[in-house]
Amino acid sequence: MTSEESLAAAELRAIVEVVREALLWQAASGAVGVPRPVKARSGEPVRLVQSAVPAEAREEADRGVGPEQGGARLAEAPARQPAVVRPLAPAVTVPVEQRVAVLAALAEEVRGCDRCVLHATRTQTVFARGNPSAELMIVGEGPGAEEDAQGEPFVGRAGQLLDRMIGAMGYGRDEVYIANIVKCRPPNNRTPHVDEMQACMPYLQRQIEVVSPRVILAMGTTAVRGLLGVTDGIMRLRGKWKLYKGRIPVMPTYHPAYLLREEEAKRDAKREVWTDLKAVLAALGRNVPAR
Repeated sequence: MTSEESLAAAELRAIVEVVREALLWQAASGAVGVPRPVKARSGEPVRLVQSAVPAEAREEADRGVGPEQGGARLAEAPARQPAVVRPLAPAVTVPVEQRVAVLAALAEEVRGCDRCVLHATRTQTVFARGNPSAELMIVGEGPGAEEDAQGEPFVGRAGQLLDRMIGAMGYGRDEVYIANIVKCRPPNNRTPHVDEMQACMPYLQRQIEVVSPRVILAMGTTAVRGLLGVTDGIMRLRGKWKLYKGRIPVMPTYHPAYLLREEEAKRDAKREVWTDLKAVLAALGRNVPAR
């Protein structure tokens, strides 16, 4: 079986597992009734919303707010934003022994990518670094100048700060898996355009499927918008658990580059990020290391 066939079979198994977990979750939550279709706004797909959910919660769902994006909402949730989200068991995806080979083939595909205009100005693509079987995946925005030169994500000043953050969580630098929304550097380090993000997201989605992390740490507005399809910025979403494709808990937090700007004014932001990192450790069942 080729790597493409292995991944296709794995995707099918993952879909079945997601549906099964969603039904179990709905039953456990006490939600009742059959989800009813909600009229979509122009250009949006029709979505199902649980009929028992109050109107206020349905309005939030329409805006893309809350721990579930799209699908059925939980009835009478005990808290709007839980302090800890317990990760579900990973879906059955690519076997561990095949992940390196599948990711290597995907990286090779990315190296030849010309799906958006960013390919014309890159030095090289920046695919990922870290453990292909990591329980924690970190997603950033896109490569900067140093990443474009070295071909590895988060190697500049922001990367050095991220490494210290990873160490403070009790992980080694390469124990987590790190990737970006886009794989090519935007000119002058500008924010990736929507069409560029859309062109590159299938690569990140396949990375997530292969690695099958238990938790995703989304760093910055672009990472959150790319993963969850929301329009809110990081100031509103930071520290609030979300779900990627209804399954993998996502913790939005500030990008390390943000923490490096106007450092004196960012002391509160650093404390907030540490709070987010501790929430991730709690979700993974890990103790906070002594500092």
